[in-house]
Amino acid sequence: MKKNGKFYQLASELYAARGVDTEKALATLQAIEIGIHAWQGDDVTGFEQSGNALTGGCQVTGNYPGCARTAAELMADLDYTLALLPGRHRVGLQGHEVDKMFPGVDRDAFTIENFSGWLGWAKSKKIGLDIAPAFYGHPKLDNNLSLAHPDRGIREFWINHGLRCREIGAAFGKALGTPSVVNFWAPDGFKDTPADRMAARKRLMASLDACFEPRFSEKYERDAVEAKLFGIGVESCTVGSHEFYLLYAATRGKMCCFDTGHFHPTEVVSDKLSAYFCMLDEVLLHVSRGVRWDSDHVTTLNDELLALARESLAASKGKKIHYMLDYFDASINRLAAWVIGARDFRKALLIALLEPKESAEAEKKLDYTARLAAQEAARTLPWGAVWQEFLDRSGVPDDFQVLQVLRDYEKRVLSRRN
Repeated sequence: MKKNGKFYQLASELYAARGVDTEKALATLQAIEIGIHAWQGDDVTGFEQSGNALTGGCQVTGNYPGCARTAAELMADLDYTLALLPGRHRVGLQGHEVDKMFPGVDRDAFTIENFSGWLGWAKSKKIGLDIAPAFYGHPKLDNNLSLAHPDRGIREFWINHGLRCREIGAAFGKALGTPSVVNFWAPDGFKDTPADRMAARKRLMASLDACFEPRFSEKYERDAVEAKLFGIGVESCTVGSHEFYLLYAATRGKMCCFDTGHFHPTEVVSDKLSAYFCMLDEVLLHVSRGVRWDSDHVTTLNDELLALARESLAASKGKKIHYMLDYFDASINRLAAWVIGARDFRKALLIALLEPKESAEAEKKLDYTARLAAQEAARTLPWGAVWQEFLDRSGVPDDFQVLQVLRDYEKRVLSRRN
């Protein structure tokens, strides 16, 4: 019997007494796919090697050694990371994280050839790839405007970039046998109070309509749109607000992306999901930890992450939910950020799967005292032993050992990149 085996057996018996099947929970957890965001590894800079500044509200702080400088380095980092993660995963790319550049070809003309290395890598890993247009970090993000810019030529450049990314996503999906989620987020907005918000939003709407005009099979490609509260340099007005994108998704048959850092600090995405799923049936979740606003800290096992996991599973019965991590921290080891964040979100999902039914039954009877008592009692159940069993069966180091494995990679590989 494995070292943890006796603890898991005891935990399984305790959960069974509360009507919870730990084996069923582990099987469900294994099947849940979590998207790993590639941009944590290269500080959201991409590999165009054009010297473009990081613009558009994406601010990565810190200078920890070992940032990936090429797509090949990023693939190697992801290889090492994925080997340390239990469960199923896929990888999400930004539209400037190309592995090949060709003379005279800018973002508005990218094709699958610019990402052919990524496609070959994903085939070898037997995982799916997602992609998001990069409407930032480029000279044509002019005055913090891209798809909503008043100049038609600038808008067309960004529309074409969006179109190309959708084509690339469809090629990913067809080749890999799993639909690629293509997520649209644009940083457009105004630092000070605009005179005409409506005009900017109508331009954004028309640009998005043009981006989404071609139809792709849902077997290969799925579209999402993502809102934001505000960003650096667009403090007074974000053109693509939550209300804008929620209505756009509902009227255009797209899915909405909820980023857990893109709302007011007193708002929580966990509370929004049940409302959303009353009327729409597919959602993309970008999971991060906003300390003040969209600060994109590494996820930790805090109350909101637990609530997000619970509500996503409770509200998505018969619905489709796509999980993707989205944070970028350059103040710590970047691979450790991936590993810690991904493990913590999967822990939150496990805790939700292991939730006894007493609290729900009490609520049906309007017995809120019993509901509270059951919710608090459940916190002491030994989910950690079930988590350790999941790690053991997956053949990955436990949470106490994994940092040393990451330190070894840092010493052998990351430290030599400077």
